[in-house]
Amino acid sequence: MVQTFHSNPSKPRFVAPKGAVDAHCHVFGPADKFPYAPNRKYTPGDAPKEKLFALRDFLGFERNVIVQASCHGQDNAAMIDALKDSGELARGVAIINLDISDEELKEMHEAGVRAVRFNFVKRLVDSTPKQVFLDIAERIAKLGWHIVVYFEAPDFEELIPFLKQLPTIVVVDHMGRPDVSKGVDHSDFQNFIRFMEENENIWTKVTCPERLTVMGPDYSDVIPFGKLLVEKFPDRVLWGTDWPHPNMKSHTPDDGVLVDVIPRIAPTEQAQQKLLVDNPMRLYWS
Repeated sequence: MVQTFHSNPSKPRFVAPKGAVDAHCHVFGPADKFPYAPNRKYTPGDAPKEKLFALRDFLGFERNVIVQASCHGQDNAAMIDALKDSGELARGVAIINLDISDEELKEMHEAGVRAVRFNFVKRLVDSTPKQVFLDIAERIAKLGWHIVVYFEAPDFEELIPFLKQLPTIVVVDHMGRPDVSKGVDHSDFQNFIRFMEENENIWTKVTCPERLTVMGPDYSDVIPFGKLLVEKFPDRVLWGTDWPHPNMKSHTPDDGVLVDVIPRIAPTEQAQQKLLVDNPMRLYWS
């Protein structure tokens, strides 16, 4: 069990606009209250709601979207507990299975859940038949929820037919995890751009330079990817810290430095307003 978040992050130079949302973060445990899933692929250090909300305030943000992580499996209790304690300042993305009752879905909605996450990262989860995901999608679409998908670039091509079948807005985590060493003009990333151009229900999070970089904490190799997506799809991009950065092995990200990436990918006030306020509010609070 390892703490992966920075114990003393720097104060960002960038001042976020009023109402800014950290639209991708997690809570873990504490394990003695919210145990981790027995079949988890990793065990994070505890990262409770109090730490998350304190970081939100320190970084100059007002709201959070808390995404259920695979280490808690389909037990969304820690995430929902954080939502209920947030005073309407947090929304949630759950992981569920088909057995869930309509009553449980209704309770989740009332707590602030507005999406489900489908994880296709093979080192994090066991394989699930696509039809299960399609059946879940049909149920949550009736609630007005959307779908968040997590995959890595080599698996994108195979997933396209499935993604096209989903009946809701679909938010792709972390720009589809491109190989940034190939550059933005490589056919792999251009295929992702084309997919977004052809499917207006597809959004993406311009997040996780700390995971994608091959150059280190300046993140210069990741900037062109986020910048291009913000320019091309200003109304379909979200941003988040990914706190508390589970499974990071290269370095411990400084969340203040991550916030200072924002003006490098969204240089204008208008782009920043859409990325940090208008888009997440429309998707999660409207």
